[in-house]
Amino acid sequence: MALADNKKAHFNYDILEKYEAGIELLGFEVKSIKAGHASLDGSYAIIRGGEIYILGSKVPPYQSSNTPNDYDPERLRKLLLTKKQIQELNDKTENSGLTIVPISMYNKGGKIKVDIALAKGKKKFDKRETIKKREVDREMRRTLKDK
Repeated sequence: MALADNKKAHFNYDILEKYEAGIELLGFEVKSIKAGHASLDGSYAIIRGGEIYILGSKVPPYQSSNTPNDYDPERLRKLLLTKKQIQELNDKTENSGLTIVPISMYNKGGKIKVDIALAKGKKKFDKRETIKKREVDREMRRTLKDK
C-alpha cells in the first residue's frame, strides 16, 4: 500500500526504468508519512556530488507543536542508493536528457521506501493521445457492462 503517490507522473512522463530507494528522514517526518500526510506532486530527483536528493516533496510536521521552528516541509531529502546505481542514473540523465521522478512512497519492513523512475517527458500531443485512449477504454467497459 502506497503512503504517497505522484499521480501525474504516469501522465506527464514515459516511465523507462524503476528503482527502489531508501530515504533519509527525521523521526516526526516518518510519523507524518505513515499517517498519509506526504505529497510527491511536482517532485523530482537531482544528483549532486555523487549523492541523489529528492526536491519538491512535501512532508508537513506530524504535530506542529513538537517540531523545530526552522523546519522546512519541502527540504532536500537524501535518497539511499548504491554508488553503482547513482552513477548509472547520472550517466543516463546527463547524456540523454532524461529525468528522475519519484513515483510512490511506501512502507517495507518498517522502513519508508521511495520508488523512483528514469523518465522521459511527454509532449502535449502524447498527453492528448493518452486522454483519448483512456476515454475509449472507459467507453468499452461501459458498453460491456451494460450487456
